[in-house]
Amino acid sequence: MAESRTPEQVVARAARAADLADLDADVSDCFACPRLVRWREEVARTRRAAFRDQEYWGRPVPGFGTGDARIAILGLAPAAHGGNRTGRIFTGDRSGDVLFAALHRAGLANQPTSVAADDGLAVRDIRIFSAVRCAPPDNKPTPQERDTCAPWLHREVTLIRPTLRVVVALGAFAWAAWWPVLRQVYGVRPPSPRPAFGHGAHWSGTDAPDLLGCYHVSQQNTFTGRLTPEMLDDVFGQAKQLAGVD
Repeated sequence: MAESRTPEQVVARAARAADLADLDADVSDCFACPRLVRWREEVARTRRAAFRDQEYWGRPVPGFGTGDARIAILGLAPAAHGGNRTGRIFTGDRSGDVLFAALHRAGLANQPTSVAADDGLAVRDIRIFSAVRCAPPDNKPTPQERDTCAPWLHREVTLIRPTLRVVVALGAFAWAAWWPVLRQVYGVRPPSPRPAFGHGAHWSGTDAPDLLGCYHVSQQNTFTGRLTPEMLDDVFGQAKQLAGVD
């Protein structure tokens, strides 16, 4: 499979992906953002002391979940020692612990933990992906990196569009990344001015899915109590209701 090494190649390869399996494979072979490639590979070489005996994934991290998802969870980017290590989004780090515990309580995941790509985790009615598919330094992608990666997001949403009803944006970055999807995938002009991000924020469009805002499941938010399990339960309860998920 050919690698994507320029923004133009990302656009072309994303457009050609026939299904989620094709898309996931293409995402994993992307080298279009030099800074992100250097960082993800450096992290994979040096490793964190606790994981020094493990082989890191060290590549872009594809989405995870079902092809008939009614709820999408949109994050910022993989964690350097989480998804970048395990190869699965929100897997092997504290953010994933919090997220999948909440999904398990909501009846959307078969177990409350996500520690490795082969740990038996299964989900229903959801697809999880990020706006940027490589772990960025300091968790801060540049606007150019965000825009280069956007075709992967747009194609993934296109592939699940027939069933997708609700998008949960984890954090302000994901909230902002959703508006271009409206134009590219749904042909809907984004609202102007853009609705402000906030926990519990709710925007409803025409043909487009409902958008819910949720504080990111980062340690900065969960350790300080800015985001509590009860707050997550409320968001996913609302998402299930809007999406018609039992």
